[in-house]
Amino acid sequence: MNSIVIDWFILNWVEILGTLLGIGYVLLSVKQNILTWALGLATSLLYIYVFYVSKFYADMALQFYYVWISIYGWIIWTKGKQTSHGREKLQVTNVSQKLVVHLAAISILLWLAIYIVLINFTDSPVPLGDAFTTAFSIVATWMLARKIIEHWLIWIVVDIVSIGLYIYKGLYPTTVLFVVYTSVAVWGYIEWRKDMLNETTN
Repeated sequence: MNSIVIDWFILNWVEILGTLLGIGYVLLSVKQNILTWALGLATSLLYIYVFYVSKFYADMALQFYYVWISIYGWIIWTKGKQTSHGREKLQVTNVSQKLVVHLAAISILLWLAIYIVLINFTDSPVPLGDAFTTAFSIVATWMLARKIIEHWLIWIVVDIVSIGLYIYKGLYPTTVLFVVYTSVAVWGYIEWRKDMLNETTN
C-alpha cells in the first residue's frame, strides 16, 4: 500500500472508525435493533474529537447530546410502552399534528440560538449550516428514540446539507458516511412504514 495512503489512514483513524461504527448504528436503527444505541454511543464519543479538530463546534456539542440520547433511547426501547395489557414493545408511530407544531418551533429556536452562539463565540467557518444540522439533528434523534417515523424525513434533509458542509471542510470519510446515511434514511422510512402497516393489520 502506498505510504501516503498509510499515513492518511494513521492520521484519520479516529474518523474512519467513527464512520464505520456510524454506518453500523444507522443500519441497526432501520431494523429497530437495541444495539443501535450502543454503536451510537461509541460513534458519538469518537466524533467529539473529530469535530473539535475540524472546528465544527455545534456538531461537536451535538455529540455530547448524542451520548445522552443514546442512553435515553436504550432505556426507552428496552422498557417499551405501558399499556392496559402490561408493558409492550415500543411501536412505530406517526407524529401528531400538535407535536409537529411543537417540534418545528423547537427546531427553529434551536437553529437561531446555536447560530448566535457560533457567530459570537467561535471561529466556525459555516455557522448557519452547522447550526441548522445541529438543531434538526437534536429533534430527529429524540424522535428516533420515541420511534416516530417522520424522523427519517428530517434526516434526509439534514444529511444532504451535511454532505455539502463536510466536502467543504475536507472530511471525506465523514462525507461517505453521510452519503450512506442519506440512502439508509430513505430505506429506513420505507421499512418503518412497512412495520407500521404490519402492526395495523395484525
